[in-house]
Amino acid sequence: MNSQRPEAVTSRPVWEGAWRELIAWARRTAADGLVVGTSGNLSVRVGDAVLVTPTAVPYEDLGPADLLAVGLDGRRLAGTLAPTSELPLHLAVYRSTGARAVVHTHAVHATAVSTLVDELPPIHYLTGLFGGPVRVADYAPYGSQELAAHALTALRERTGCLLRNHGTLVHAAGLRQAFEHTAQLEWLCRLWLAASSVPGRAPALLSPEQIAAATERLGTYRQP
Repeated sequence: MNSQRPEAVTSRPVWEGAWRELIAWARRTAADGLVVGTSGNLSVRVGDAVLVTPTAVPYEDLGPADLLAVGLDGRRLAGTLAPTSELPLHLAVYRSTGARAVVHTHAVHATAVSTLVDELPPIHYLTGLFGGPVRVADYAPYGSQELAAHALTALRERTGCLLRNHGTLVHAAGLRQAFEHTAQLEWLCRLWLAASSVPGRAPALLSPEQIAAATERLGTYRQP
């Protein structure tokens, strides 16, 4: 007699495809220098299940047999590995937004900026990718409910934020978009650090009206 729940049986093939995609983008974060070692984590929502990277396992070592799924309440649905310590952060985003994918990294320029300002200055129109100026969430210990709460505050009407002395958090409609926006956020931080480091000069910043216009235009920036 099969002891698996019917929904677990029917979801498994869908989960397997999503898991392969999750591993591929996780490896890309390492290859592109957005994470070092086993830092950072990714997840994707499939129905009411969340597939999430495990803790303390290098992405290159992950394979199909390591599939790890939890419910929105954190209840294990599949897999034996321990999920990332930032699981509360991922679940808080899914429960509070329409996100389908979440990427968290320790990208160096973004983390540096998180120690300097309360909001990433709007130095480029790509700020509009996130719905407006990117805020910095207050510091809290990693893996804590407190960190998740601070992140949700910073994410209000935004799709990305910086975590104070920690890294980045981006959510999107899919893994590709979440990864690409994470890479753009790191680029924005690197740009601001470069421009603001010129002695005796301050970078020109965009106005709220200019950012609002960019946000609207970027919302239609796609092939039909």
